[in-house]
Parts: sequence; structure tokens; C-alpha cells
Amino acid sequence: MLWWLKSGQVKEQQELGKRLGTDTSTVTRWLQKYRLGGLSRLLEIKKAPGANRKINDDAIAALKLELETGKGFSSYGAIVEWLDKEHGLDIEYGTVYVWVRYRCLCKTKSTASSKLQAG
Repeated sequence: MLWWLKSGQVKEQQELGKRLGTDTSTVTRWLQKYRLGGLSRLLEIKKAPGANRKINDDAIAALKLELETGKGFSSYGAIVEWLDKEHGLDIEYGTVYVWVRYRCLCKTKSTASSKLQAG
């Protein structure tokens, strides 16, 4: 885009938009960023803040510790109750399931023991 402008091959933002396959409003925004802060501002990638996590770091650390010790939990429902009782967190079953199963990469005792019995 900048090369086409500097070399004089393109003089209008509409033509830039056609060549780049973007709307002219996008080209306008890019050029404004370039004028305000140069190439570094144009190439800057901003990350959206996203939503706050429902389970805080302290609760996650304590949960991992509980899951890694031999004690564990009998079910995901038991984890929901434990989080409410120990950390005052009212979290839905599905949220707990995803955190434990896919983020902590842990399983409840009932899941692990049923696989041992089946195998």
C-alpha cells in the first residue's frame, strides 16, 4: 500500500481499496494510523481485553492441588460445591467441567477409576 503511494502508481484511496480488496474506509483508517505514528503505529496489533475469568488464580491453584493429591473429587458437581464452599465462587457445572478437563488437563476420581475398571 505504502509502496504504491510513494511510487505514484496509485493516487486515490479507492484504487488502493480495489488493489487490496478492502473498503476505502479501511484504507483511510490505515493511512491515518500511518500519518499519526508511522510504520510502527500501522503495524501495531492490539488485543481485545476479553471477559474476566470466572475462576480466579488462587482458586485454580488450590483446585489443581486438590486434583493432584490422592484425595481428588468424586465428580464435577463436587468441584462446583467445593469452589462455592472454599472460595465463595458460584460457578456453573459446564464452566467447571471445561476448566478441569481441558485447561487443567485433570480428571475427577470417578472418571479415572472407571477407566481403570474398564481396562
